[in-house]
Amino acid sequence: MRIALVTESVSSVAWSDRLVAALPEHEFVRVSPSAADRPRSAPPVGARRRRALTAYGELVRSLVEPRAAGGFAAALGSLTDEARGGGLPALLRSGGALRTLENAWFGSPAAAVAAGPGNAGIPLVQDALVAADLLERALRPLSLPWYGARGELAGADVCHAVDGPSSVLAGLVAKRRLGLPLLLTEHNLHLRERYRGYRASRYRWPVRSLLLAFHRRLAQEGYAQAGVITPGSAFDQRWQEYCGAPRERIRVVYEATPLADEPPVGAEPERPTLAWLGPIEPCGGLEAMIRAFALVRDEMPNALLRVHGETTAGASAYEEHCRALAGSLFGGQARAEGVVSFEGRPSRLRSVYEHATVLVFSGSAGVRPQLLAQAQLSGRPVVAADAGAAREVLGPTGLLVPVGEPAPLAAACTALLGDEERRERLGHAGRLRAQELYAVEPAVDAFRALYLELAAELPAPEPERAGQPFARPAEYWVGAFPKGVPAR
Repeated sequence: MRIALVTESVSSVAWSDRLVAALPEHEFVRVSPSAADRPRSAPPVGARRRRALTAYGELVRSLVEPRAAGGFAAALGSLTDEARGGGLPALLRSGGALRTLENAWFGSPAAAVAAGPGNAGIPLVQDALVAADLLERALRPLSLPWYGARGELAGADVCHAVDGPSSVLAGLVAKRRLGLPLLLTEHNLHLRERYRGYRASRYRWPVRSLLLAFHRRLAQEGYAQAGVITPGSAFDQRWQEYCGAPRERIRVVYEATPLADEPPVGAEPERPTLAWLGPIEPCGGLEAMIRAFALVRDEMPNALLRVHGETTAGASAYEEHCRALAGSLFGGQARAEGVVSFEGRPSRLRSVYEHATVLVFSGSAGVRPQLLAQAQLSGRPVVAADAGAAREVLGPTGLLVPVGEPAPLAAACTALLGDEERRERLGHAGRLRAQELYAVEPAVDAFRALYLELAAELPAPEPERAGQPFARPAEYWVGAFPKGVPAR
């Protein structure tokens, strides 16, 4: 079977490498929209230009007018058809496309979304320029040279799109042009991540609103067109169902990790040490961890806290606040003895596990399930905030605490630091659970079956017509035609 594997992020490429190596019986064609060059064909002219601009205007209108939201799929399909001849990126960067966007956007009363006092939600000309550039980039997969008779996707049996809006859009084009069944895998939900990312974006609200609407409509269309959807957890499944994904098409397949075959880390450090992991941002939960650690120190004065995380864009003030909080709670002793140390982003997670007694994840936005599984595979006990997929991944093998509350977090950490037998029991049970859920073999077996299931839904090719013996009377061949039978 020939599988077209469309990946976008670095993590999805690494995951696809493991999948390809584990399924040698299939032929994989791997393509990446982010690595493709921008098509440089001349823009269309004449009737095709008018049709493309009309479809573009309808697409923008579906993003800014709630009553026109149902026209997104038709407009995207029309743009896909007009991109067949090339030149769509050049057209979407032209003045005609900019005027089309302005007419559809500025002429809609629903475009002035109330986002705050004054005119914060009214789009300006500068917003149209920014939005036109961002939409052209987002729609670029429509014009990639993959879908022709000699393209990379020609002859494929299944299109497997992994993470990201560009790969989903490429899968939709492959289904429309080539009739390929679409398998959609999301380890990071691109729609949810876009919502999070645009919070700290520097674009004005009208641009953010337009682009969020585009990704929301694209996710809904991807879920509607996919033959099978494979989220990385049941928690992600609930989000997909909220966005309109049919439950009968969803199959949870946990993201496999090769670390399942590695041995657990060695002996614990001499001093009781908490290792906190997560992004240093307001929703990362670091402030709650520092306040909880102050309560831990009241019970265990020799305990240490190691902060492992990277400061996200726009969160430098929050990092300074956390450092100042640690200094005020622990004073000069914290600096002298290294009671609370900010280690930055770890280069090797295994080194973090080796120098920790308990691993802590306290973010309110939830932790990526694979990171929790990797922490469990180390053999160290895990304490996590009850957010995201933490309850599903840890199960009864870890301690869950309420989000943003230092006292329960401190109680959980103190209980584990003071009970060696319980740490060993939970660490061993967590490792066995992670090996069961996140080993490579179950994921490979699941996708092997899904490929066969989707390929079986392809319509069978029509048999070639062949001449049937004795289909004509003998008189036909000797020229004596029966009465009423015309000569041919």
